[in-house]
Amino acid sequence: MSTNIPAQFYDAPDGDPGLDDGGPPAFAQVPPQDLHAEQSVLGTFLLSGSPGNASYRFFTETLETGIRAEEYYRPAHATIHRAVCHLHSAGEPVDAVTVTAELTRVGELARVGGPSYLHTCIQAVPTAANGSHYAEIVRAKAYRRAVIGAAQRILEYAYSEEGNEDEVRDLVEQQLTEIIAGTPGLHEAPPLVGDLYLDFVADLEDIQNGKQMGLTYGYEDLNTITSGMQPGNVTVVAAQSGVGKSTFALNVAVAAAKTGAKTMFTSLEMSANELMQKITAADGKLALHHLTHKGALTAEGWDTVTRLGPELFRTLPLRVYRPDGASLGDIASAARASARADGLDLLVVDYAQLVEVEQSRNASREQAVASVSRGLKNLSTQLGCHVIVLSQLNDDGLMRESRAIKNDASVVIKVERPDADDKESARSGEVDLVIEKNRFGPTGCVTVAAQLHYSRFVDMPQG
Repeated sequence: MSTNIPAQFYDAPDGDPGLDDGGPPAFAQVPPQDLHAEQSVLGTFLLSGSPGNASYRFFTETLETGIRAEEYYRPAHATIHRAVCHLHSAGEPVDAVTVTAELTRVGELARVGGPSYLHTCIQAVPTAANGSHYAEIVRAKAYRRAVIGAAQRILEYAYSEEGNEDEVRDLVEQQLTEIIAGTPGLHEAPPLVGDLYLDFVADLEDIQNGKQMGLTYGYEDLNTITSGMQPGNVTVVAAQSGVGKSTFALNVAVAAAKTGAKTMFTSLEMSANELMQKITAADGKLALHHLTHKGALTAEGWDTVTRLGPELFRTLPLRVYRPDGASLGDIASAARASARADGLDLLVVDYAQLVEVEQSRNASREQAVASVSRGLKNLSTQLGCHVIVLSQLNDDGLMRESRAIKNDASVVIKVERPDADDKESARSGEVDLVIEKNRFGPTGCVTVAAQLHYSRFVDMPQG
């Protein structure tokens, strides 16, 4: 297998495998390594490191293996990896051009072999889809080198005849503990229930004293039944077209943001301007059609719009994301960027069936939506945020491609309007939020009032 590594990177005659910038310690034998796998990892990053790239998920999957710069055998590879991670953490795209610029900025470009070596790494990749597998190979080789290093330190100390028996034993235990802890894929032991007890009691006291543990939905009865929106969980809001699920979700996003929750609303249907119109109508109690038709806005209405600037929009921690495409990778990238910027507590995705994922030709639409659902669930766990994902209902009231969506959700809310098909209904203007699944309490139905001319739902009047 050819690794296509320039001559200046071959091992020196004395066995030192690194460059003059400091490399791995010298070994009597050539230590475990796979330079082709190292190049393939870096090539995967360079090929798939732009969020708009269709293969971006290969970048994230490779990075999520936990591979670190220190695990590369070649110091040049470690330097390139650090440049990749710096760009990624800054929310910048990663490719041969941007990494070249970053290496130039830190004065390391010549030491890694110049721009041509980055292209060598790209050419070394059999397929970026296997990037995570290449990373695991690199990590496994690094682990073996660490084992050899620990064994050498133990041998050297034993041969030196320094210290007493207890000190030798302490060194052996320390070295073995560090090696076991560093095993790729090995996690720390989960906490004991005794360690969790005090936190549990503190949370229980808060709950019994009436403290809401999750983010607010903005509707009192819905908060009571569900205990609000918990981090790391998913709420599915399902409805037929035209019932108002987007309006409901946007109302929830604004209500949560008003409490200080960092929120990102992703719309695959409406433009950013349409979303702004809906928020303005709901908070300013302005008829939505007055904001969308020429000359319909009164002077008083203009005063309201002007007032909402400093009173609402400039202080509301709500981001609106309208991607050019509709891929899950784009949404995940934007969510991570938001989390890095100032945190992310709530992510809303409107709606699941419009999100695109990479899939094989033989995959069904249900499998594609299942990938979206699982991806959003994983994202909620990784970022510690709550996710609201909207889902379209068929005419028969069933959720499209519903099995995976419902399985991944902690709460499923179906939005129903009794007057949608019967304009003479005695319940005209009412909306039922039917809680079909609730991991935090009972199921049930919460009725709210529809004020769709203001683009909002509100709690029903009491009494």
